[in-house]
Amino acid sequence: MARSCSMMPTLPPTSPLLGAVRLLAVVGMLVLAGGGIGGGDGAVLKAHFYRRSCPAAEAVVRDIVVARVAADPAALPAKLLRLFFHDCFVRGCDASVLLDSMAGNTAEKDAAPNGSLGGFDVIDTAKAVLEAICPGTVSCADIVALAARDAVSFQFGRDLWEVQLGRRDGVVSRASEALANLPSPSDNFTTLEANFGGKGLDVKDLVILSGAHTIGVAHCNTFASRLSGFRTSGGGADPTLNAAYAAQLRARCGPARVASSNNVTAVAMDPGSPAGRFDAHYYVNLKLGRGLFASDAALLTDRCAAGMIHRLTRRGYFLQEFRNAVRKMGRVGVRTGGRGEIRRNCRAVNSDI
Repeated sequence: MARSCSMMPTLPPTSPLLGAVRLLAVVGMLVLAGGGIGGGDGAVLKAHFYRRSCPAAEAVVRDIVVARVAADPAALPAKLLRLFFHDCFVRGCDASVLLDSMAGNTAEKDAAPNGSLGGFDVIDTAKAVLEAICPGTVSCADIVALAARDAVSFQFGRDLWEVQLGRRDGVVSRASEALANLPSPSDNFTTLEANFGGKGLDVKDLVILSGAHTIGVAHCNTFASRLSGFRTSGGGADPTLNAAYAAQLRARCGPARVASSNNVTAVAMDPGSPAGRFDAHYYVNLKLGRGLFASDAALLTDRCAAGMIHRLTRRGYFLQEFRNAVRKMGRVGVRTGGRGEIRRNCRAVNSDI
């Protein structure tokens, strides 16, 4: 995959290049719509896919999600967005993360990186209602995609991005594949770039999607390795971590030897930004050495990635770019047409019900 190191500049309406840029954009969208990135069978995802087969589908999901987010605005948007990410990064966006473990098989949701996932009950509720009014029609994968959008959009009172629909549900879920495919909080930039590249996502997508860390929390054990043991700081914290911030983290989590096993205490991913507010403050923190994970700080170690961060500190620009990147991620490895199934219960494949 070609490595893109620049954000697309904004051209004036009269620019002679604008027509060409628009044509290339349309061609690119048509190519991407022809199949899931990193997989897919060539069928097309499209907006309002259920307009005829289940006209109420999107409204049902939205109403359920909005009601639940209204009761938990600080935590639930991050949970549902993370659920979508973790689904798409393993076998594509096919709701394999929702399947329960069975005798002889440990499913994705029970892999260590997924131990703190949440929001499953919201998906279950939406699915139950949709099965009652449109049996066997709306996929769990599409519900996950819609729920993530609706949860993040709640605070804005409008949809932040359009969700293209038509995904079908996968029938395989393995914990080992979650371990192999999900980015780790300790990943360096080379590893992150290779992981995203394997899903058809580029450096720009990596930097922008990392901005989702503006909401949510992380447990101490996921970043404890940054708090001590670095020779360049005399055995102290990771030198790329702001010293005052490192001290705050140690005060919250305890010394590194304690923090490394502390999977109970949680800290905000984006300190200084109100809990649950989806904004560009993550990039402000990143520039100040207040990225929580090693994988956050890693974005500054690459010239291409680091060059994007300053512009992304502008809220409007970040939201615009996030809209594009999350839609692209939502096409990763999708199953459409005759592949996969429409589960009756999101926690089990139909043959096991």
